[in-house]
Amino acid sequence: MSGPLAGKVCIVTGASRGIGKGIALQLGEAGATVYITGKYLFCIFFFCCGLSPSGDVKVGGTLQSTAEEIESRGGKCIPVQCDHSNDEDVNKLFERVKTEQNGRLDVLVNNAYSGVTAIAASIKAGNTFWEEEDGMWDTINKVGLRGHYIAAVHAARLMVPAKQGLIINVSSPGGLMHFATIPYCIGKSGCDRMASECAIDLRKHNIAYVSLWPGAVRTEHVLSFGKGNEDQSADDKASKMMKRMIETGETPEFAGKAVVHLAADPNIMKKSGKIVHTTWVANEHGYSDVDGRHHINPFSIKYMLNLSGHTWLAGVTPEFIRFPGWMVAAMYHHF
Repeated sequence: MSGPLAGKVCIVTGASRGIGKGIALQLGEAGATVYITGKYLFCIFFFCCGLSPSGDVKVGGTLQSTAEEIESRGGKCIPVQCDHSNDEDVNKLFERVKTEQNGRLDVLVNNAYSGVTAIAASIKAGNTFWEEEDGMWDTINKVGLRGHYIAAVHAARLMVPAKQGLIINVSSPGGLMHFATIPYCIGKSGCDRMASECAIDLRKHNIAYVSLWPGAVRTEHVLSFGKGNEDQSADDKASKMMKRMIETGETPEFAGKAVVHLAADPNIMKKSGKIVHTTWVANEHGYSDVDGRHHINPFSIKYMLNLSGHTWLAGVTPEFIRFPGWMVAAMYHHF
């Protein structure tokens, strides 16, 4: 298959559904050979990349169905059952890629995450960190933060001899603020810091490492969240803002388009060690979401006005007027 990533070998962890699936679909469509991982090949299980509204909602999806959709688009996909909390499973995954692809690995996307149900339950209960169940840290960060690091170690061992490659952590602004649960915030902040620190060691080997922030994404679970909160008070400002975020949210494949452009960017080393937002990549390369929509930079004044309900004022405000990065950091960090 031809495409901007023809001949490339990629791994996307946690690709049964949601953002991981969207990334895998776009990589396959761009011509790459894509290895996708998940805990189960065929079973329906609970998963979401980001926040889940409720631990009671079941959303289906399998590695096999993702692989079939990639193949139907003309791509090549290899589904691999892998529990990212099990180091031996991860080792077998990378050994398989090494053997089957003659040691080649061009892109690793760290997306696997298993703490969604625990986070949802904690939000619902309104727990402080000392009221959480024992083991909450591991529940949220063993597959997430720790799993990303272990996968990055294995990926680097394949990429360094080739003197090329790209590693991406799917993260979120959750590392900037007090949100959801403490282990979640620390985990997302750690994902960003991991990209920054690992990039230092990898730079001399021409390997880039970035942290990717999608915006609000219309995953299966997020859409279920919207339906599950329709009975909330119309006067609840937080609920109104959440509803607008969902309505204007990205499709899961928008992050995939960002990954494709990052992987094909000849100047990717300039972004290494940095946080990259999906809308920034879209604006840089001039593309829209798969449904044709243009997504507004979430750090722009226009986005904030639209989210708060001032749609008329947002309509006449240029998108390029935005909060600078240093100001955003200063707002949420206390030194």
